[in-house]
Amino acid sequence: MLVCGLLLLTWTLLAMVQSHSWTPCTDLLPLDLLSRVMPRSGQAPLTKVQMVQSRGYRGVRLTGTAPAAMGFPASQIFSSCDDFPAEFSLVTTIKLQKLRKKTNEYILSVVKEGSDSLLLGLRISENRLHLLTKPPEAGGWSRISFRDVGLDDNRWHTVVLAVSGHYATLTIDCGLPLELKLVWSFPGTLSTQGSWFFVGSRGHWRGRFTGLLRQLVLLPGSDATPRLCPNFDPGLTELSIPPVLKSTPLQLDLLRPLYPYEAETRITMGTCPPCSAPETGQLWFNAERRSLFMCDGTTWRTLLQNQKRLDYVEDYQDLYTCSETFDVEIFSIPSEGLFMAAANRASRPGSGIYRWRNESFHLYQNISTQEARGWKHFTIGDKVFLVVADAGEVEPELSVIYQWNQRRRRFLRYQILETHAAQDWEAFQIHNHSFLVVANHRRARDSNHNIPSVVYRWNSDSQLFEVYQTLSTSGAYDWEFFTVGPYHFLVVANTFDGHTTTISSTIYLWLDSRFQTFQNITTVGATDWEMFQFDGRFFLAVANSQQLSRRGPSLYSINSTVYELNTFTRTFIRFQDILTHSAVDWEFFTLGDEKFLVVANSHDGSSYSLNSIVYRWQGYEGFVPVHSLPTFGCRDWEHFSTDQGSFLIYSSATSRLSKVFRLRTY
Repeated sequence: MLVCGLLLLTWTLLAMVQSHSWTPCTDLLPLDLLSRVMPRSGQAPLTKVQMVQSRGYRGVRLTGTAPAAMGFPASQIFSSCDDFPAEFSLVTTIKLQKLRKKTNEYILSVVKEGSDSLLLGLRISENRLHLLTKPPEAGGWSRISFRDVGLDDNRWHTVVLAVSGHYATLTIDCGLPLELKLVWSFPGTLSTQGSWFFVGSRGHWRGRFTGLLRQLVLLPGSDATPRLCPNFDPGLTELSIPPVLKSTPLQLDLLRPLYPYEAETRITMGTCPPCSAPETGQLWFNAERRSLFMCDGTTWRTLLQNQKRLDYVEDYQDLYTCSETFDVEIFSIPSEGLFMAAANRASRPGSGIYRWRNESFHLYQNISTQEARGWKHFTIGDKVFLVVADAGEVEPELSVIYQWNQRRRRFLRYQILETHAAQDWEAFQIHNHSFLVVANHRRARDSNHNIPSVVYRWNSDSQLFEVYQTLSTSGAYDWEFFTVGPYHFLVVANTFDGHTTTISSTIYLWLDSRFQTFQNITTVGATDWEMFQFDGRFFLAVANSQQLSRRGPSLYSINSTVYELNTFTRTFIRFQDILTHSAVDWEFFTLGDEKFLVVANSHDGSSYSLNSIVYRWQGYEGFVPVHSLPTFGCRDWEHFSTDQGSFLIYSSATSRLSKVFRLRTY
């Protein structure tokens, strides 16, 4: 009977336990308190909350007069019962400037609704952190205080406060834990019925947290430290961060941020500082360039820039080439730097490739050429090419394409193409197809100038250029490709037809997968076209070199002309005539907001020692002369920029001396 009675009692107790199983008052998962007071996607943002970017990370700052908006009823998280957990962790990530003495600010509080009665509070003061609570049996507050914690030093800190029974442990930035043994045990029956959680305050203005708050998490039932530590960035360790604070601070689209956003002002001066995730949103002022930049996490983006203005031009480098130089081509090779290819007359040692080192050009490679007239750099995918226009009238007449060999770090011969006294190459792309066009000047065997120039297209299967189209030209000297909206154009500089230099140069339009005649413009010994655009306007400048005269000497001091595209007539019309002296090249460049043209004056009928002129755009007045640069047999101009500034280089067709000029700005 006794045994049966004990068994019956045991079954009864088990049934009672099963029917009244223990459940916690809240989830034992991390409870992101900060997310609960932030509007969700689609909701209106809080007007009294400001999002601030500091040292690459976002935080929330209370700015208004109604901190109560950052609150929610405790019943939202205490769903099963009203008791605050007896064991818990509070995790917060904050950034706070130095606090004055006797200043107390609340990171978190639990307050009885309808009164100012504090049930629990996480409070910070000068160099101290406090946990306040009001046990049911106590007449006043009980306070746990950690001294000398150094949290108000204007740096990001992640704090874990773990409470269990008679012990409270504080871990800052995954450092050594500080443990306090309490005189009293944290109450196991702290009721939250009819209370509210407030983030960053006690529900009113006094005691408002003035720093940045990035994370605030309640973890019931355990110490959160093992979940966070160790960590490579302990001051910004994440347990649960509101999604809006983890998004990219610099949005490159047109979407507006969820909250008003600003970056803490921290401006670095001097040489270019690093720009990585921790520096996101920070500013760098370049005193030399008088420009302000913001780091987007990878690169410095220009915010404000003092627009450069040309002050004067100074002699920078004398560059002695192997022989007279008809053309220079400036280009860059990724991971290698800045280069220049010089088209030299002599076949031995040929033409030179120069590399920019120690703030000047130095010979890097010699390439055998036959009276080279020009170089053109272009790329197809990751392939880097140079093609030379060889004008040597020897059979067979050939020009060569060279490819950059990454392993040998040299240009090597890639493909040979038949040309006729080639003067120029132009490279371009249309609809993802790569093209080359050569300016064939004259056929050697009969000195015929009226010969076709050839357009080649890259065959991706054979990895070679193949003849695509021939275009009628007369002593072709230069090609220029340009695009206006969806339209693609090629313009040729025709120099001589066997009888006169006053002939038509032709603009071709890409139509039905071919180039077709668009407009003929009368030119006088044309040797170069330069296309440029600004302010929605499109210009073409032609360099006229000489006018043949049947009764007397040729004229070299003649007008070169700038044409502008008229959108109504859909033709290029004369905009400005500029007196030049056997002009053979134009180069357009910009400095800040200013636009310039520089002309290569090569000969006036008696001398090759002439001034080449820099013209500046002055609106209604067109291009006006601003600088005269002494040149000798000037054949080509190129503009380029480096970390040292902006430069012009000219080549001489009558001397081995080419020169680099530096453009001084203010």
